Amino acid sequence: MDSGWIVGTVIAVALVGVAGWLMLRSWRRRTVRDETLAAYPTPAGLGTPTLEVEALYVATTPEAQPLERLAVEGLAFRGSARVELHPQGVLLRVAGELPSFIPAERLAAAGTATYAIDRGVEPEGLVALTWIVDDRSEPEAPTRVDSYLRCRYPGDSSRLVAALNDIAAAPEAPRPDASNAESEASDA
Repeated sequence: MDSGWIVGTVIAVALVGVAGWLMLRSWRRRTVRDETLAAYPTPAGLGTPTLEVEALYVATTPEAQPLERLAVEGLAFRGSARVELHPQGVLLRVAGELPSFIPAERLAAAGTATYAIDRGVEPEGLVALTWIVDDRSEPEAPTRVDSYLRCRYPGDSSRLVAALNDIAAAPEAPRPDASNAESEASDA
C-alpha cells in the first residue's frame, strides 16, 4: 500500500471534517442571531383559501439582500411548500416546518426575482414576497424581509404575484366624502 495514498485520504477526511464543523458553527451563529425573528401565529378559522399554489420554498433574506439567508422560525429550511392566500393573509406550509402565517397588513409587495442564495433560475423565475417579520427584539423600524418561492406549474407565478399584490397592505389614499366631492367639483 502506498503511503502517499494514505496521507491523501487522511488529509481529505480532515478537510471534510473541518468544512462540516465550520458549516455547523455558522448555522448555530445564524440561528442565535435570528432567534427573535418569526412569522405570525396562524389565526383560527381562516376558512377556504382564495388561491392555493404548490411551490418550492427557497429562503427568506433581509430585504434586497438575496444572498444573506435568515433563520426565521418556521422558514429556516428550504423545502416543498403549499402557499395559501386568504383575505386575512398568506399561509406558507413548508414541509418539515411549522405553518407560517403573514397577515395582510404585514405584506408589503410581491414581485419576481432571478436568484436567491443557492437558487438561480431563468429571468423572473422566482416569486419574491416582501413582508414585515415579527421581530421580538422590538427594533425602532420594522424589519422587512423577502421570502422566495419557485412555483411548480407554469402560470402560477404570475397568478400568485397578482393575488399577493391585491391583498398587500398599502397606504389608503384619502377619499373625499360626498360633501367634499361636490364642493371640489363645483370649484372647478
